[in-house]
Amino acid sequence: MVFTGSALAGCEGLTPNADRGGASGSGAPAAGDGRAANPLDNPDGTEPGLAAVTSGADKDRARALIEKVATKGRGPRTGYERDEFGYAWMDTADGVPLARNGCDTRNDLLKLHGRHVRFRSGSDCVVVAMELYDPYTGKDIDWKKAKATEVQIDHVVPLSYSWQMGAARWPESKREQLANDVLNLLPVEGRANSAKRDSGPASWLPPNKKIRCSYAVRFAQVADKYELSVTTADKTMMLKQCEG
Repeated sequence: MVFTGSALAGCEGLTPNADRGGASGSGAPAAGDGRAANPLDNPDGTEPGLAAVTSGADKDRARALIEKVATKGRGPRTGYERDEFGYAWMDTADGVPLARNGCDTRNDLLKLHGRHVRFRSGSDCVVVAMELYDPYTGKDIDWKKAKATEVQIDHVVPLSYSWQMGAARWPESKREQLANDVLNLLPVEGRANSAKRDSGPASWLPPNKKIRCSYAVRFAQVADKYELSVTTADKTMMLKQCEG
């Protein structure tokens, strides 16, 4: 199940940061401006955006990464609850980028990927407005608190999926890492996120076909980092997205 998160509170007295789009202050990618990071060159997910994988050499690298991921059947969903992965958007999940920085995971992601970010008055954390290029749909979104659900945070490898593929047996600390790791998180259009639900790549792919190999790479990066298997059908579909 993909958790959409709660609405952001308060937009009175916006504090603008017109040039800030990410942790580095360089801004997040807008459509076609070349600033989205190739996932193959962004193995920890700390650079903004998700650029298309297009060259033959990169597709070879992508397929090699996907081939490393083990396969097995999808187990039962029995016992799955969102709380098994810690409370939503916790800042205290040790072992992942941006943890314990005084800002919750959701706002960290909005700051990392958003452009022309504005904060709640008196805060350098709570994002109340921004521009976002959504790689899943290829759309630019002018997001404001009044339209909170228009942007949601997607778990690339859904938490329910991971539960069925082995996370049910993990210690809670590892599940908390997966739920709050920027490598496994992307702010995207709310409708696309809702349509995905807890699907693997064989059942759902981003509507934007140009980004599908990149999505497969990111799914594989998360699976590889956390030693998660995927289904045979999902691995087959991931490899197909990165064919020559």
